[in-house]
Amino acid sequence: MIFGRTERGKPPVEPVTLKILVAGGFGVGKTTLVGAVSEIRPLRTEELLTEAGRPVDDTSGVEGKHTTTVAMDFGRITLREDLVLYLFGTPGQERFWFMWDELSEGALGAVVLADTRRLGDSFAAVDYFERRSIPFVVGVNCFEGSARHPAEEVRQALDLDDGVPLLLCDARDRESVKEVLIGVVRHAMAHAADRRQAVTT
Repeated sequence: MIFGRTERGKPPVEPVTLKILVAGGFGVGKTTLVGAVSEIRPLRTEELLTEAGRPVDDTSGVEGKHTTTVAMDFGRITLREDLVLYLFGTPGQERFWFMWDELSEGALGAVVLADTRRLGDSFAAVDYFERRSIPFVVGVNCFEGSARHPAEEVRQALDLDDGVPLLLCDARDRESVKEVLIGVVRHAMAHAADRRQAVTT
């Protein structure tokens, strides 16, 4: 299928399609992020939180949360006429982490969404992408009413390598999310170029 408009006398543009993961802890805003930026109606696999799950689902800090992603979220955004991103939101709860290996297959890069109220929930995603050498950026989701911390303090708390971009964002805001996704693509492209250079030298 061909996307994008064509100008008279020019052939249609066949876009490059890239896969981006959106990961992070339970209740951090992954479903919201995908929904805020997707140009199609997002595919969601959410289920209601139940009393049976209460002992294993830590809802402190996100007491108003009533649903959870059990498989994935899926959305699409066209960044340019020749560049389309497919977004795959991962489940945040540990018992669904087995899905991550399937979802990460063929991914260009990832966003690790972080909430400063629950930074510890981001460690698993950071470790996952570091171990698999999948380039990622950290997007700090700035919730209303949450304490704001300098980016360098958050970087130190997450023990991020200097080369990992850390961006402040609002997962509800389309333009804010677009900037994070552009950051992922740029970082992943730079990462790929560094690896090619290392192989040739």
